[in-house]
Amino acid sequence: MNKRLIASTFLTSVIFIAPVCAEDVVVDMALLTTNGGQPIGEIIISDSDYGVVFTPKLSGLTAGQHGFHVHANGSCESSSKDGKTVLGGAAGGHYDPDNTAKHGYPWTKDNHKGDLPSLSVNADGTTNTPVLAPRLTLKDVQGKALMVHMGGDNHSDHPAPLGGGGARVACGVIQ
Repeated sequence: MNKRLIASTFLTSVIFIAPVCAEDVVVDMALLTTNGGQPIGEIIISDSDYGVVFTPKLSGLTAGQHGFHVHANGSCESSSKDGKTVLGGAAGGHYDPDNTAKHGYPWTKDNHKGDLPSLSVNADGTTNTPVLAPRLTLKDVQGKALMVHMGGDNHSDHPAPLGGGGARVACGVIQ
């Protein structure tokens, strides 16, 4: 290879690699287990003109839709409720600074601010499709937990509370 071709290839690869900006926050995510967490990747959180963008780079999840939320507390530790261990329970409930006590869509104004679009996980257990939370800023979510739930989310409290999603399966703390 000649020097121009090498330089051109290098510059092209540098230009097309999506850098993480200094303002972005990288959240390390781990599966929730009783004996610690198994790392499954990261989620990059960025402010945009349209709200906060959550870009997952995760693997090891079950295929299909998964509920995805910002939780009130910056912890992924387990807690105990009614004598049972709740994995990720120390994260508390969905981030709800306005005390609406209502689950809804990420773009509606009378519900938890921590309600995010569902994550869509591919057949191979990976997800990398960004989702947008138009009512949040990066400053809002710092110090909170980011949670992936088993099963989808209908963004309603009916017929089941909190979107009908299942157990907490993966978590990371937003620094």
